[in-house]
Amino acid sequence: MASARASVIRSLRLVGQHAQKQQCREMSSSIGGPQRKVTILGAAGGIGQPLGLLMKLNPLVTHLSLYDIGGTPGVAADLSHINTPAEVAGFAGDADLGKALEGSDIVIIPAGVPRKPGMTRDDLFNINAGIVKALATAIAQHCPEAIVNMISNPVNSTVPIAAEVFKKAGTYDPRKLFGVTTLDVVRARTFYAAKQGLNVKDVDVPVVGGHAGVTILPLFSQATPKKPLEGEKLDALTKRTQDGGTEVVKAKDGKGSATLSMAYAGALFAEACLKGLNGQKGIVECTYVQSSIIPELPFFSSKVRLGTNGVEEILGLGEINEYEQKALEALKGELSASIQKGVDFVHQSWAGARGESLVQVVSFDVSVLCYKKSWDVALRVGVGVQLHANDQVVSVENCY
Repeated sequence: MASARASVIRSLRLVGQHAQKQQCREMSSSIGGPQRKVTILGAAGGIGQPLGLLMKLNPLVTHLSLYDIGGTPGVAADLSHINTPAEVAGFAGDADLGKALEGSDIVIIPAGVPRKPGMTRDDLFNINAGIVKALATAIAQHCPEAIVNMISNPVNSTVPIAAEVFKKAGTYDPRKLFGVTTLDVVRARTFYAAKQGLNVKDVDVPVVGGHAGVTILPLFSQATPKKPLEGEKLDALTKRTQDGGTEVVKAKDGKGSATLSMAYAGALFAEACLKGLNGQKGIVECTYVQSSIIPELPFFSSKVRLGTNGVEEILGLGEINEYEQKALEALKGELSASIQKGVDFVHQSWAGARGESLVQVVSFDVSVLCYKKSWDVALRVGVGVQLHANDQVVSVENCY
């Protein structure tokens, strides 16, 4: 009898200890730091899913909102089983877009389609520009004070598109709109470390300019640790950094692209933004923002210091060598044209020149949205989609 009583007492004590620990965990979660909601638009896609996983693992995230035209309830259910504090909610379809966005501190946008072999930059622009415009409109309505991290390509144009939408809505804050160029930095660090025989954990390489081809300018003269790099070796490393996306597409035999490394880079930059929002000092990242560093380029990627309001300070280029100065001059024309293309698209669409846009969102490998009149609409949830342009069918496979 005494033994049974002791056993019950021990069991009750263990239950009490467990409840106390659970209560402590809940209190720690509620008072240990700011409540931060991160929303991913395009969360069921090739970038969106691994990005969602990485954000679920981030202790700075307390609420994770996942949105796409379909598939997100399943993704959310899957991620919600992971034993980290972030609460996960999935939203699908146009009617749920506002719910997904409400109360967001950071909105990450990987929605759209990637460039595939055979697609021109104009093809990519014509699809993704409308998607970004629609999403930016929703953000302006439902979470106008959120930080917006743009992943959808072409970033050189989609960031200006979002800026124009926010300006019209009266919600534009240039400190809170970012083009995510972190993957260029990640690649430059990786390639430089391998070429120079360094531990990649110790390496930093700033990357400036834009986020496509020759507009990507790694400043290897400022790389740390400093080791000599010139001539053909410098040319090859610069070119590889600029063409990193193409390298992955070829390696995947045209059936995919840099989804995993992009998700990693997107998560890195989102974490930097969260740290800045939470008041952590000394957070410096390269990112594509409204800038006056190069007067003729209203948007430019460079080092910026992040803080509670987003961009706290845009840092200069620093000392660059002759090779980098020539490359900087060479990129200006293409980057300027890409910026203007984004601005013109928005104003032309408002004037009705491009037809009526449809407010929908797509992930990279689920479906696609085009414009009426200039493009017919084909939405098919599955492995691939078809675009109808001027009665011609153009296939876009599951490729990002």
